[in-house]
Amino acid sequence: MSTELSRESTETSISLQLSIPGKERHLDIPCGFLCHMLDLFFFHSGISVKITASGDIEVDAHHLTEDLGILIGRAFLKELESRPLARYGWCAMPMDGSLALVAVDISGRGQFVWDGCFLSSSCGTFDLELIPEFWRAFCRESHITIHGRLLAVDNSHHGAEALFKGIGRAMKQALASEEELQSTKGVLT
Repeated sequence: MSTELSRESTETSISLQLSIPGKERHLDIPCGFLCHMLDLFFFHSGISVKITASGDIEVDAHHLTEDLGILIGRAFLKELESRPLARYGWCAMPMDGSLALVAVDISGRGQFVWDGCFLSSSCGTFDLELIPEFWRAFCRESHITIHGRLLAVDNSHHGAEALFKGIGRAMKQALASEEELQSTKGVLT
């Protein structure tokens, strides 16, 4: 089973297919750095994904980044309906001299809590302030809470990698199948 969604606007055009769990990844995204980070996230979370995207990157990558977060978040929400999951996951992810601490709660109450700074404002042409924008959109639409904190950053690329890999590992843990719902409330909404 997989979820297929698309999003069309005057700024972006995105189609995706997502399966939890899975191993296949095909990303056709016209922003190399963002494509690299998403590939790391999906690899480490054990999720199959196929994304074809275009956008007004001649302006900048903002619209594409946020719309990808929105659509991927919506696909997660649809994929996770009525599944008993471990719910929680966490990871301390080193990447050379960088270290990210992340925690995931598939809670039905989405938010991204961020505490981190990159050493530079961009990696290549990608504006690093868009990383929290991506995760905010993802969390809002998926109803998942993620805390991300950069404890050490030796360079911005490594800091971003540690964050995306760490969220992937924590997500894989939170997505593990459980026999029973992991909430005393009986629901996760």
